Amino acid sequence: MGRRKLEMKKIANNSSRLVTFSKRRSGIFKKANELSTLCAAHIAIVVFSPAGKPFSFGQPNVESVVGRFLNPDGRRRNDADDDGSALSDSEAHKSRIEALNRQLNDMNSKLEAEKKRGEMLDSKLAMAPKIEDLGIDELMNLKKKMEDLRENIKRRINELEVSSSLLLLADSDASSCK
Repeated sequence: MGRRKLEMKKIANNSSRLVTFSKRRSGIFKKANELSTLCAAHIAIVVFSPAGKPFSFGQPNVESVVGRFLNPDGRRRNDADDDGSALSDSEAHKSRIEALNRQLNDMNSKLEAEKKRGEMLDSKLAMAPKIEDLGIDELMNLKKKMEDLRENIKRRINELEVSSSLLLLADSDASSCK
């Protein structure tokens, strides 16, 4: 069974649009890497996510390719410059790793906060009256709260899936640039 062709129009659902962006961005970066490897081409791609976050891929690096493109003389840099670009690549990787580590720490602190919140909710639940003791109005109110909670959980799961897929893709992009 083959893939179906998608109509080229903006995806209405924001979370679907973010997931599609992440997958397609990863695909275009992989294709650019293949082209660079197969043809010894120097490539630079800069993409902005729907949220406005920039992502880039460059072989040997974005700065050198853009510099060559913007240089009206088209002069090739000497070997000393190439060593300098290797150093700047290393520095770029370090800063990217630091940024990803900050994001990971933020996510871990959010996870800890959610765990504490879950423990608090568990303790509240233990003190709640038994369902058999509730009247019809209380049961209807409880049903409404549970439906609201269910929708909030679905929304939060979707947000976390999108954010984790973006982090994983960003991490794989950083490791593929090595």
